[in-house]
Amino acid sequence: MARPGQRGSGRARTDSGGQRRRSPRASEQGIIPVLAEVAREVDGAVKRPPTRPAVRTKFQVVALLVREERARVMADDTLTSAKRTQELKRLDGVATQLAKTAARDTSLLELLAEDARVTDAARAFKATVMRAGGLEPPEEPEPVAPTAPAPSFANQVVPRSVISRQLANPFLAPDYEAAAERTATRVRRLAGWELLEPLFRSFERAATGAPACMQLPEPRQVPTPLGRELMPHQARVVTATARGHRTFLLADEPGLGKTAQALLAAQAANAYPLLVVVPNVVKTNWAHEVALWTPHRRATVVHGDGDQVDGFADVVIVNYELLDRHVGWLGDLGFRGMVVDEAHFIKNKTSQRSQHVLALADRIRDRAGRPLMMALTGTPLINDIEDFRAIWQFLGWIDDKQPLGTLQAALEETGLTPADPGFYSAARDSVINMGIVRRRKVDVVADIPARRVADLPVELDGAVGRSIRAAELALTSRMVERYRAAMEMRNGEEVVDGIDHELVRRVAAAELKDSSSKASGENVFTMVRRIGQAKAGLAADYAAQLSRNVGKVVFFAKHVDVMDQAEQTFADRGIRYASIRGDQTPRARQKNIKAFVDDPEVSIVVCSLTAAGVGLNLQVASNLVLAELSWTHAEQTQAIDRIHRIGQEEPVTAWRIIAAQTIDSRIAQLIDSKSGLAARALDGAADEDLPSSTDVQLEALVGLLTDALAAEGVG
Repeated sequence: MARPGQRGSGRARTDSGGQRRRSPRASEQGIIPVLAEVAREVDGAVKRPPTRPAVRTKFQVVALLVREERARVMADDTLTSAKRTQELKRLDGVATQLAKTAARDTSLLELLAEDARVTDAARAFKATVMRAGGLEPPEEPEPVAPTAPAPSFANQVVPRSVISRQLANPFLAPDYEAAAERTATRVRRLAGWELLEPLFRSFERAATGAPACMQLPEPRQVPTPLGRELMPHQARVVTATARGHRTFLLADEPGLGKTAQALLAAQAANAYPLLVVVPNVVKTNWAHEVALWTPHRRATVVHGDGDQVDGFADVVIVNYELLDRHVGWLGDLGFRGMVVDEAHFIKNKTSQRSQHVLALADRIRDRAGRPLMMALTGTPLINDIEDFRAIWQFLGWIDDKQPLGTLQAALEETGLTPADPGFYSAARDSVINMGIVRRRKVDVVADIPARRVADLPVELDGAVGRSIRAAELALTSRMVERYRAAMEMRNGEEVVDGIDHELVRRVAAAELKDSSSKASGENVFTMVRRIGQAKAGLAADYAAQLSRNVGKVVFFAKHVDVMDQAEQTFADRGIRYASIRGDQTPRARQKNIKAFVDDPEVSIVVCSLTAAGVGLNLQVASNLVLAELSWTHAEQTQAIDRIHRIGQEEPVTAWRIIAAQTIDSRIAQLIDSKSGLAARALDGAADEDLPSSTDVQLEALVGLLTDALAAEGVG
């Protein structure tokens, strides 16, 4: 029998059993037919979700080998032009099959990213496929543990305020717990056993079907600021921290308040100063949450070179992209706790962001024996069970080769080895008890409101942000000039002490009237639209993260250009979406609704706030993103009611994207303040009128003018 890849004559021949069979044609030999066969196998498996890790591995290997074979064919000078074209055409056929498969499960596309991790299992399967195709796989070099990159002094900065802090605190207090941790008794029974791979596989082989969650204590009273209260499931984590637990993989679904849990856990552990590493889109929100939940603690946000950093702050917030510039001084500041938000961002240990996070975590553990370490993510696993590796290493549970400290001791205490049948179940429990916390909305439905609006403040950076703030300043200055001109025209008897609020309202009303009639020029309406355009990318980015964490998401916007920009973002990321707009035919509209509701691969629906705000049932989702603000509370409520309807089995969360330090924040506050009035009016109070969009527009301008006059010392 011919070996895989051996050339044949095409003539029939007899095998050892006496049966005549045809020798394989040239087109049936070599690596390409093997790749095509595996690609078909993968496609069949993906049609039967969920897509298992082994199937993902096969998909990645086939894609990598298609790339390599294409490069080999292009570089092979011995091939004729016709033969090269034929081979490339066959490879294109396999690539097309992979593209169709990825369209069924778009998460497979992440396996093709430049920084996608190739696991040991993938390397082994790749060697098997190559041998089946008649190729000899190259010898794999000995794996080298990734190390933190050496700081680039050309890129490193140290903010002046941080230098002041270091001069004020030249010595850090010794931490005797750190020495105790390092001199702890070493365990020996499992010495020589490979343990990391069995630990990862334990989450497949010993899965129970229920979310992995450690045993948490009954919640006790947690001190919170006046007017704020933790839900019972949140208080359990804070109580566990107060009792001494110091590492958490907090994997609650979005909407269950992971940020508040982390901040109050830091308070319970006195883990200050606290380092918080986050995606850029939620950086401002973390500072906002610090002010809400721990108002006695100062937060500082790192921007650019850190010129505005408060080196004496209790909470330092930095986004992943800036770590390369600030990792040096962050490692020396003496943090006693570290929180990594959207921790699946560090899943690829060879990426720079992952190496910086792991290096900082090690520096913190070197200085503080038992720091508070928290990894927050709604999606602890993206592609493969080994996505756990970097997160566990950040938490200090493992290193590159073996379990560490408490986890190693827990495995020893089981009395089992990986050769024993009960090891995988016991190992899984040991890891979970290290601090894995996973709750779903349906698990804590009694704790949370049936419907809530969660604000997500975002910073408008760069030229766009500066332009919007300049336009707002110009608008305010125009109203201040009108106010002054009106005051100068008055007789002395009519002048009042301080700010004349009646005149303020008349000036604001005149500005609003002018804005409504102007065909061009900067006014409150054009400014709000520009803010919506500036937020579009950030809102789409958050919706994409949300869909990865919780499944289907409804995305609402007011303007077509904001919808266009969001849809482009989703398309660029390989996220399938549906679209509901005002210019659609009834048939097209229904087709898009059906796609979102019935097709599990369509994870986002982009809706016009006016066209889709009424008459739709989208309760297949329990999360929506409001990319632009309404002018009325009623319009916002109508949008939320597209998913908060009879038959909705999960609590609904509306994520409202708000541009910080702009009129957007004021509009949000006004909408909320009008909600009580709207409710009373709708309940039939005869003496109260339903608030209109004009009320919010006018009050927003009144607020801008009043604040400007107060800042000038009027009154």
